[in-house]
Amino acid sequence: MTQLADSLRSRLIRNFLEVPRERYEREPLYDSLVGGVSNGTAAVKLGCGVDTVAPGKQSCPYHFHHAQEEMFIVLEGEGTLRVAGEMLPIRAGDVIFIPPGPEYPHHILNTSASELKYLSISTQERPDVAEYPDSDKIGVFTKGPAFLQQRSSGLDYWTGEP
Repeated sequence: MTQLADSLRSRLIRNFLEVPRERYEREPLYDSLVGGVSNGTAAVKLGCGVDTVAPGKQSCPYHFHHAQEEMFIVLEGEGTLRVAGEMLPIRAGDVIFIPPGPEYPHHILNTSASELKYLSISTQERPDVAEYPDSDKIGVFTKGPAFLQQRSSGLDYWTGEP
Protein backbone atom coordinates (compact mmCIF):
# COMPACT_ATOMS: atom_id res chain seq x y z
CA MET A 1 0.00 0.00 0.00
CA THR A 2 1.27 3.49 -0.83
CA GLN A 3 1.78 6.22 1.74
CA LEU A 4 -1.22 8.08 0.29
CA ALA A 5 -3.37 4.93 0.55
CA ASP A 6 -2.30 4.47 4.19
CA SER A 7 -3.15 8.09 4.95
CA LEU A 8 -6.54 7.85 3.24
CA ARG A 9 -7.37 4.62 5.04
CA SER A 10 -6.55 6.11 8.44
CA ARG A 11 -8.77 9.16 7.80
CA LEU A 12 -11.67 7.50 5.99
CA ILE A 13 -12.15 3.92 7.21
CA ARG A 14 -12.95 2.49 10.64
CA ASN A 15 -13.98 -1.01 11.62
CA PHE A 16 -16.58 -0.67 14.39
CA LEU A 17 -15.56 -4.11 15.72
CA GLU A 18 -12.08 -2.76 16.51
CA VAL A 19 -13.03 0.59 18.09
CA PRO A 20 -11.92 0.96 21.74
CA ARG A 21 -14.91 1.06 24.08
CA GLU A 22 -15.60 2.72 27.41
CA ARG A 23 -18.15 1.46 29.89
CA TYR A 24 -20.79 3.87 31.17
CA GLU A 25 -22.64 2.53 34.18
CA ARG A 26 -25.03 4.30 36.51
CA GLU A 27 -27.25 2.00 38.52
CA PRO A 28 -30.01 1.12 38.42
CA LEU A 29 -30.89 1.98 34.77
CA TYR A 30 -27.77 2.62 32.71
CA ASP A 31 -25.07 0.20 31.53
CA SER A 32 -23.46 0.37 28.11
CA LEU A 33 -20.17 0.02 26.27
CA VAL A 34 -19.64 3.00 23.97
CA GLY A 35 -17.03 3.60 21.28
CA GLY A 36 -16.50 6.55 18.93
CA VAL A 37 -16.32 5.09 15.43
CA SER A 38 -15.83 8.48 13.74
CA ASN A 39 -13.27 9.76 16.26
CA GLY A 40 -10.07 10.78 14.51
CA THR A 41 -11.52 10.52 11.01
CA ALA A 42 -12.00 13.19 8.36
CA ALA A 43 -15.74 13.36 9.17
CA VAL A 44 -16.90 16.92 9.74
CA LYS A 45 -20.72 16.77 9.75
CA LEU A 46 -21.40 13.13 10.66
CA GLY A 47 -20.59 11.26 13.83
CA CYS A 48 -20.86 7.56 14.50
CA GLY A 49 -20.63 5.52 17.66
CA VAL A 50 -21.13 1.88 18.52
CA ASP A 51 -23.18 1.05 21.62
CA THR A 52 -23.68 -2.26 23.40
CA VAL A 53 -26.39 -2.11 26.05
CA ALA A 54 -26.55 -4.71 28.81
CA PRO A 55 -29.74 -6.76 29.24
CA GLY A 56 -32.46 -4.81 31.03
CA LYS A 57 -30.55 -1.51 30.81
CA GLN A 58 -30.39 1.63 28.65
CA SER A 59 -27.57 3.81 27.38
CA CYS A 60 -28.96 7.34 27.79
CA PRO A 61 -31.89 9.29 29.23
CA TYR A 62 -35.06 10.07 27.27
CA HIS A 63 -34.34 13.23 25.26
CA PHE A 64 -34.77 15.17 22.02
CA HIS A 65 -32.49 17.49 20.06
CA HIS A 66 -33.37 20.84 18.57
CA ALA A 67 -30.73 20.71 15.81
CA GLN A 68 -29.16 17.26 15.58
CA GLU A 69 -30.71 14.44 13.56
CA GLU A 70 -29.98 10.84 14.55
CA MET A 71 -30.09 7.38 13.02
CA PHE A 72 -29.62 4.06 14.79
CA ILE A 73 -28.81 0.76 13.07
CA VAL A 74 -29.55 -2.28 15.21
CA LEU A 75 -26.75 -4.80 14.64
CA GLU A 76 -27.51 -7.50 17.21
CA GLY A 77 -30.28 -8.28 19.68
CA GLU A 78 -33.64 -6.74 20.31
CA GLY A 79 -35.15 -4.14 22.55
CA THR A 80 -37.55 -1.21 22.65
CA LEU A 81 -37.47 2.27 21.18
CA ARG A 82 -39.31 4.67 23.48
CA VAL A 83 -40.34 7.53 21.21
CA ALA A 84 -43.01 10.21 21.60
CA GLY A 85 -44.40 8.36 24.61
CA GLU A 86 -44.81 5.08 22.73
CA MET A 87 -42.88 1.81 23.12
CA LEU A 88 -41.88 0.28 19.76
CA PRO A 89 -40.15 -3.11 19.49
CA ILE A 90 -36.81 -3.11 17.63
CA ARG A 91 -34.54 -5.92 16.46
CA ALA A 92 -31.38 -6.67 14.47
CA GLY A 93 -31.65 -5.18 11.00
CA ASP A 94 -33.88 -2.25 11.99
CA VAL A 95 -32.82 1.27 10.98
CA ILE A 96 -34.30 4.01 13.16
CA PHE A 97 -34.61 7.64 12.00
CA ILE A 98 -35.04 10.40 14.60
CA PRO A 99 -35.48 13.95 13.26
CA PRO A 100 -34.79 16.91 15.54
CA GLY A 101 -37.64 18.47 17.47
CA PRO A 102 -39.96 17.99 20.43
CA GLU A 103 -42.20 15.59 18.46
CA TYR A 104 -39.61 12.81 18.83
CA PRO A 105 -38.21 12.46 22.35
CA HIS A 106 -36.50 9.08 22.39
CA HIS A 107 -34.14 6.53 23.84
CA ILE A 108 -33.36 2.87 23.33
CA LEU A 109 -34.00 0.29 26.04
CA ASN A 110 -32.65 -3.22 26.10
CA THR A 111 -35.77 -5.07 27.20
CA SER A 112 -34.30 -8.48 26.34
CA ALA A 113 -32.12 -11.02 28.15
CA SER A 114 -29.19 -10.58 25.70
CA GLU A 115 -26.92 -7.69 24.72
CA LEU A 116 -28.28 -5.08 22.30
CA LYS A 117 -25.72 -3.62 19.87
CA TYR A 118 -26.32 -0.70 17.53
CA LEU A 119 -24.59 2.07 15.60
CA SER A 120 -25.52 5.64 16.58
CA ILE A 121 -25.15 8.06 13.69
CA SER A 122 -25.82 11.79 14.01
CA THR A 123 -25.33 15.06 12.20
CA GLN A 124 -23.23 16.49 15.06
CA GLU A 125 -24.90 19.90 14.71
CA ARG A 126 -23.29 22.42 17.06
CA PRO A 127 -24.56 24.34 18.80
CA ASP A 128 -27.39 22.01 19.76
CA VAL A 129 -29.92 22.08 22.55
CA ALA A 130 -31.28 18.87 24.01
CA GLU A 131 -34.23 18.57 26.36
CA TYR A 132 -34.86 15.72 28.82
CA PRO A 133 -38.62 15.42 29.52
CA ASP A 134 -38.31 12.89 32.37
CA SER A 135 -35.94 15.05 34.45
CA ASP A 136 -36.91 18.55 33.21
CA LYS A 137 -33.30 19.26 32.18
CA ILE A 138 -32.04 21.22 29.24
CA GLY A 139 -28.55 20.88 27.78
CA VAL A 140 -26.58 23.21 25.54
CA PHE A 141 -23.89 21.47 23.49
CA THR A 142 -21.15 23.42 21.73
CA LYS A 143 -17.72 22.37 20.49
CA GLY A 144 -16.56 22.98 24.06
CA PRO A 145 -17.97 21.70 27.33
CA ALA A 146 -21.70 21.01 27.61
CA PHE A 147 -23.94 23.02 29.91
CA LEU A 148 -26.86 21.22 31.61
CA GLN A 149 -29.41 22.80 33.90
CA GLN A 150 -32.80 21.93 35.31
CA ARG A 151 -35.43 24.33 34.03
CA SER A 152 -36.74 24.97 37.55
CA SER A 153 -33.38 26.43 38.63
CA GLY A 154 -33.00 28.69 35.61
CA LEU A 155 -32.40 32.41 35.78
CA ASP A 156 -34.62 35.27 34.74
CA TYR A 157 -33.52 36.94 31.51
CA TRP A 158 -32.52 40.11 33.40
CA THR A 159 -30.67 38.46 36.32
CA GLY A 160 -27.24 40.08 36.79
CA GLU A 161 -27.84 42.78 34.17
CA PRO A 162 -27.32 46.47 35.09
